[in-house]
Amino acid sequence: MANIKIAIINESTVLTNAQVNSAVPALQTQIHRDFAPAWGIDADLTFIPKGQNPPADMWWIGIFDNSDQAGALGYHDLTNEGLPIGKVFAGTDIQYGSSWTVTASHELLEMLADPDINLTVIIQDSSGNMKLYAYEVCDAVENDSLGYKINDVLVSDFVYPSWFEQFWSAGSTQFDYCKKVSQPTQLLPGGYIGYMSITSNTGWQQLTADNNAMRYEARARVGSRRERRRTPKSQWLRSVVKRK
Repeated sequence: MANIKIAIINESTVLTNAQVNSAVPALQTQIHRDFAPAWGIDADLTFIPKGQNPPADMWWIGIFDNSDQAGALGYHDLTNEGLPIGKVFAGTDIQYGSSWTVTASHELLEMLADPDINLTVIIQDSSGNMKLYAYEVCDAVENDSLGYKINDVLVSDFVYPSWFEQFWSAGSTQFDYCKKVSQPTQLLPGGYIGYMSITSNTGWQQLTADNNAMRYEARARVGSRRERRRTPKSQWLRSVVKRK
């Protein structure tokens, strides 16, 4: 039994309780079987149907409709007990042809790896510039096409700690679960990473794998981890469950 307990809360209208609940076993398998051995972090998931309150002492993942409609929990960043909360906008995912289960997997794993959204790694680029890379474990491999299935549920690929360690030579170790990354800090097609230059006062920026126009799902959504990185923690709000 893991020390971290996470409630998967259905607050959407585009997904039924049965649809959300049916994905939870695959998400649980990914955490127990795939993520925990690589990262040393484990968690137990509990599904909370629409209309029921999640336990206050759990971390939360809320399944909402659209990124511009807060639903029951609002655009907040901490639970009413000051614990981490993640958001999955299933309606927006469906609208733009993305998988909401990949988004849920993505948010779960990144919340486990960096729950306070304050961890960074110093990376030196090819020009010698020093940057702080956000400790995000799915962004570099976030595209749905890079994911994998567990019991017919598509989940996100994720990087290993070695992805942030520049001393590894190309091909010398495993850098992500699906073994598609060949070297440290490599961004696969559709991937990105948040960074802050140490030498320039430009704030948080986003490095992408290519020069193509940014897709909608690559934007920092309201309530997302990337948006929270740009928001001073003094401005974070506690979230409470609001029932009609």
